[in-house]
Amino acid sequence: MNPVQLSIFANRLAGVCDEMGAVLRLSALSPNIKDRLDFSCAIFDARGRLCAQAAHIPVHLGSMAYAMADLVAGREWQAGDLMVVNDPYLGGTHLPDVTVIAPVLVGPTLLGFAVTRAHHANIGAHSPGSMPVSTDLAQEGIVIAPTLLKQQGRWDVPLCRRLAGLQADARAVLPVDNARFADFAAQASACEAGAARLAALAEQDGAALAQAFDALNDYGERRARARIAALPDGQYRFEDYMDDDGQGQQDIPIVLALTIRGEEASLDFTGTAGQVAGNINCPLSVAAAAAYYCFRCLMDDDVPACDGLFRPIKLYAPEGSLLNARRPAAVAAGNVETSSRVVDVVLGALAQVAPDVIPAASQGTMNNVAMGAAGEQGWDYYETMAGGTGGHASGAGLSGVHSHMTNTLNTPIESLESHYPLRVHRYQLRHGSGGRGQHRGGEGILRELEFLGPASVTLLTERRRYRPWGLAGGGEGAAGENRLNNQALPPKYSTEVAPGDRLIIASPGGGGYGG
Repeated sequence: MNPVQLSIFANRLAGVCDEMGAVLRLSALSPNIKDRLDFSCAIFDARGRLCAQAAHIPVHLGSMAYAMADLVAGREWQAGDLMVVNDPYLGGTHLPDVTVIAPVLVGPTLLGFAVTRAHHANIGAHSPGSMPVSTDLAQEGIVIAPTLLKQQGRWDVPLCRRLAGLQADARAVLPVDNARFADFAAQASACEAGAARLAALAEQDGAALAQAFDALNDYGERRARARIAALPDGQYRFEDYMDDDGQGQQDIPIVLALTIRGEEASLDFTGTAGQVAGNINCPLSVAAAAAYYCFRCLMDDDVPACDGLFRPIKLYAPEGSLLNARRPAAVAAGNVETSSRVVDVVLGALAQVAPDVIPAASQGTMNNVAMGAAGEQGWDYYETMAGGTGGHASGAGLSGVHSHMTNTLNTPIESLESHYPLRVHRYQLRHGSGGRGQHRGGEGILRELEFLGPASVTLLTERRRYRPWGLAGGGEGAAGENRLNNQALPPKYSTEVAPGDRLIIASPGGGGYGG
């Protein structure tokens, strides 16, 4: 393909992913998907190699890119099939992130896959919001091994009812009136829309589509190798810490030795803590997603997001470590909190390579808030909260934004108060939380919620003890704070609240740049 054809093709694929995202957002019922946009859409070729993605969530997309080939290999795919999976140890992230995969076939020929991954606020965990302070994978919800949600266009009704939280022996009909199942149906619709668009591209010449996929990934690899080759060779080390695991273990190190040699980069996490009792462990696919994201940020905007970008990047984490945990280690917070710290560590190493390009540390946490109540009028709410990003050589950090591995939005106050028994009293920038320097870090935010009814609340947060680091002499960002009725709470915490209780989450600011 010549450069013009390749550019047009890459943008057509990205457009398909954008359309899938629009279908999913407009079809879903939960605020977590339709308001916060906690979902991702991508296109893969027949071998499970990433070919295009929308600008959605890095931890979703990078982990899918790392593991999709194993998920789709060795299966007899049929038109109308839909696979569903959320197993973190089979290419997932954590149980609330459910992946739906649709094959794209023209006649008997498999050409690729349309894929969505979305976060479900209720996946059957033992606490509302399905983000518990857990010690075992079984406590975190339903584990879905790779299973056909649809087979040749026919729904697996018992599985659908299980996903909807209904009894398997109840009326054997599709739970179309179930709000929890609606988000799965929305994912299915988005995948089918993407598969239809890709099939239409292939109808003219399926062989040409496969060749175009190869050309796109080869081009991505050339661009990635050229960017890495422009970095100075050497080995660069960086270390940072997780606050705690929620089960009494604190000061948990993540250690990286980054080697740049010619056109390739290798990341060795030897020295990182072993897997812990709490739920900040993560499968290797999540650590890979964080590493891939950092290197993607080094590249120009016009570089296509595809498998080829990651071919020159090698990654190793010891089996049984925090970043390559063994089943059935708990992983609910690994996807959100540990991935954020891996980004800080990789960027900290890259800052020694390209100090004029890399910013100081951003807030380094997603400030996970999960809450709800059981019963007939039960509800589940989950949100990640914004904070400050790091200052950099070209200017100050951004304030009150989701950064790095969480590319979501906030839940609007109007949506929050209309869906749940909550009242928002304060939602403002946390002035003075950004690190000092020639270019200040961005400000965190402060959110105060009042409970209008009894509820269970779980917090999974970081950067409450270790502050976001500054760069080139810049100061640290302020640590975050969690308070209930003005009493300080630990970073990972679960409790019951009563009507009138008030929860305050103050998110960290970004580190400053320059002395």
